[in-house]
Amino acid sequence: MSTTPDRLERRCGQRFDLQVPVSVRLSGSQHESSGFTQDLSARGAFFYTDFPLAPGEAIEVTLVMPSVITLGNSMRVRCQGTVLRVAQPSAGTRLGVAVHFSGYEYLAEPAAAEEVRDSFERISSLHEHAEEEEQEEVREDRRIAS
Repeated sequence: MSTTPDRLERRCGQRFDLQVPVSVRLSGSQHESSGFTQDLSARGAFFYTDFPLAPGEAIEVTLVMPSVITLGNSMRVRCQGTVLRVAQPSAGTRLGVAVHFSGYEYLAEPAAAEEVRDSFERISSLHEHAEEEEQEEVREDRRIAS
């Protein structure tokens, strides 16, 4: 008769199976790469990336922390952390990286929704103008041909 040994759970926070896009860089470096999480908590994450990392390295991970973790609104944060372990890929090129978050920096949204809408309207008006010019040229061509 075999029994599976009981394992002690060392995590002090609940982990959520969430696939969230992340931006990763070494602390103090400008070189940045991307990846996505496998699971996420308020104190750490496990994510996949092509960025070569090693245990003990200080990194910054930028992502939108979902409301299920913040217990409020989803917000964009830059997390400072330390790489705990790196799992070599069994297939493909993405490394599995476990990171412990030691701090957060809440970031402003890249652009307010109103600014995006105004930009869209400005760009759209340019395209409509181009279509009107084409229609005017077609009308002009028809007048000449008649």
